[in-house]
Amino acid sequence: MRTRLVDLLDARKGHFQLESGHHGDLWLDLDALFLRPQGLQQFVGELANRLSTGHIRIQAICGPLTGGAFLAQMIAAALGVEFYYAERIAPQQPLPHDRLFSVAYRVPAALRGRIRGKNVVVVDDVVNAGSAIRATLADLRACGATPLEIGALLTLGDAASQLAAENNIPLKSLTHLTSGLWTPAACPLCAEGVPLEDLRPTP
Repeated sequence: MRTRLVDLLDARKGHFQLESGHHGDLWLDLDALFLRPQGLQQFVGELANRLSTGHIRIQAICGPLTGGAFLAQMIAAALGVEFYYAERIAPQQPLPHDRLFSVAYRVPAALRGRIRGKNVVVVDDVVNAGSAIRATLADLRACGATPLEIGALLTLGDAASQLAAENNIPLKSLTHLTSGLWTPAACPLCAEGVPLEDLRPTP
């Protein structure tokens, strides 16, 4: 399954600034992942099956815009539950280059009351440092919802499992790839003088 899924992604090695503020050595172009939704159906079905095995009833699926929300909508349809999304809110002013997890994700105002009190699974297409999932979990709790699990098609490195442990909730993913992830101060690629590419979305 990993080979079939990775074949759908445009992966390249290098030295990249991630949304979380970390530096990494692997970049996945996820924009093309949802161009042909029918190609994802088998993966959506498998992840939905893995998410629906808990003893507490899932009432909603939530994903951060963009890719996570697209996946969340497909999984919500497969499970017959409600779909929610969290919008990306970037800082309004420049921050220090070594600031981590500065981007927020928030459920829109019109949906915050609707999600209150519900058992929610948070999903994203790929989880690396976990910036989007981390912020979405925090906002769901601020809305009064209860996060049950984290789901992903693919996880990179160890950050996703650490995030799940910190939040005391299970992590369900279809496959995993190894990758480097460092704070800017500890990045070996910076020390070697490898040029840094900043491919993060613009505010």
